[in-house]
Amino acid sequence: MKASEDYLRLCAGLLETVSAQADVIDQVADQFAETILRGRMVHLFGSGHSRIMVEEMWPRYGSFPGWNPIVELSLTFHNLATGANGQRQAMYLENVPGFAARILRNFDITDEDSALVVSSSGTNVVPVEMAEELQGRGVKVVAMVSGEHSEASGAKREDGKKLSDFSDYILDTGAPVGDAAVEVEGLAEKVAPLSTVGGVILINAIKAEVAQRLAAGGAPPNVLAAACTVGPERSTELFEAAYDEHARRMARLYQNLGKES
Repeated sequence: MKASEDYLRLCAGLLETVSAQADVIDQVADQFAETILRGRMVHLFGSGHSRIMVEEMWPRYGSFPGWNPIVELSLTFHNLATGANGQRQAMYLENVPGFAARILRNFDITDEDSALVVSSSGTNVVPVEMAEELQGRGVKVVAMVSGEHSEASGAKREDGKKLSDFSDYILDTGAPVGDAAVEVEGLAEKVAPLSTVGGVILINAIKAEVAQRLAAGGAPPNVLAAACTVGPERSTELFEAAYDEHARRMARLYQNLGKES
């Protein structure tokens, strides 16, 4: 079998993995829709390549306001690889205790909010502490991990806690131990990871369910749509409306910073 055919076969299996989590997806969509209908935000966080899932949720075509994508560049800026802003620094920083709390210091988060924290291994300190900090504020936290990979990975916190230990709901991308999945003859290591594929499928399944709930709740969202599907004028109208709504929602996360409760 060609290596590409093997990878595509494995990708097809991820659809079954996601489908088997339909009940959890529904529960997560209920929680996220409730947050958005209240005028609050669903906070999204991922370090490393997990930022891909964060940006898949918002903003892009087929997406709508209600999400706060927390993408810390020092943890996610990969293209230089070495030198200044290199990967060594990013991998070091995502295991610095206390960093998550400093990130969250920028937002007025309440127990009316929800959150999705993505980490394939579920072991790096910053995403684990992010979930811990959010739960401490009364936020319902959804973890997206690669179940088998997380199970096989050692915790990096001294107390042995992983992302799943600070989560109200757990979603599994279906990626295998080590993430990379394809064996190539003459090569000891596997290539071609699966966590992003499984993660993106989960993200869009959740997005679709949330949109359905918002529309049913009398608040159909302003969906970013391409000009080739709705026409240039409508596309521009939707983009402007969606970005304005996002700004208004974000303003609520700043207005009470530093004030005594």
